[in-house]
Amino acid sequence: MATTLAKAADGTQSATHAARIEHVSKSFAGPAGQQLVLDDISLDVAPGEFVTLLGASGCGKSTLLNLVAGLDRPTAGAITTDGRPALMFQEHALFPWLTAGKNIELALKLRGTPKNERRERAERLLELVRLQGAHGKRVHELSGGMRQRVALARALAQESRLLLMDEPFAALDAITRDVLHDELTRIWRETGLSVLFVTHNVREAVRLAQRVVLLSSRPGRVAREWTVDIPHPRRIEDTAVAELSAEITEQLRGEIRRHGQH
Repeated sequence: MATTLAKAADGTQSATHAARIEHVSKSFAGPAGQQLVLDDISLDVAPGEFVTLLGASGCGKSTLLNLVAGLDRPTAGAITTDGRPALMFQEHALFPWLTAGKNIELALKLRGTPKNERRERAERLLELVRLQGAHGKRVHELSGGMRQRVALARALAQESRLLLMDEPFAALDAITRDVLHDELTRIWRETGLSVLFVTHNVREAVRLAQRVVLLSSRPGRVAREWTVDIPHPRRIEDTAVAELSAEITEQLRGEIRRHGQH
C-alpha cells in the first residue's frame, strides 16, 4: 500500500482537524523479521482539542507521536496535520552553552524571525511560561521544572497549531509535575493550541485531557476512548479524576494481562 505523509498548506484554525491519522500501521525490521508495532490506527485530533495517548510501555505511543511529527514514515496509512507540529520530549534537550532566552531565539531564527525581533518575542514566551527575567540564565542555573518551561517556550516559538508532547513531565518530582500540569492547562486554554500528549500515567492523562485514548499492548491499536467532562480546574486528587482513572486503569491492566498471555 502506498504511504503518504501530507501537511496542510497553512496553520490556520479553519482546518477541520489538527491531526488526522488514517489506518496507520508501522513495522520495524527485527531478528525474527518485520515486527508490527502499530496496527491500523485511525484517530483525529480536532482544532483546539487536548488528547492524551495512554498505554503500557512498548505499545507504540512514542512511535505514533514520531509519525505525526514527521520524524518517521508509516509503513501503511496516511497522516495529515494542520501545519508542521511542534514536538516536546521527556528530556528538555536545551543547548547548555546557550542561555534560556538564546535557546528560544534559536528556534525563532530557524523559523525565519528577523534578528531584531527575536529578543522581544523570546521574552514574551518566557513570560507566557512564567519565567520572566530568566532570559540570561544558563541551563545549569535552572531547576528541572524551569528547564521544561523553557523547552515548552521553545516549542511554542515554532508557532505551530499542534503541540506534540512525549511524557514531558515524567522525570519531574510530584510537586513540580503538579505545578506544570496547571501551567500547561493554562497555556493550552489561553492559546487555543491542539495538544497530543503521550503518557503512561493514568491520572495525568485524566487531569489534562478532554479525551483519553488507550492503545492496546503491542501491536498498538486503539482499544478504547473516554471523553473527560470533568470541569477545570482539576486536581490530581479530585474524586472525579480518581474515579475515571480507576476505570481506565482497569482497562489498561486488562490490556497488559492480554499481552502477557501471548
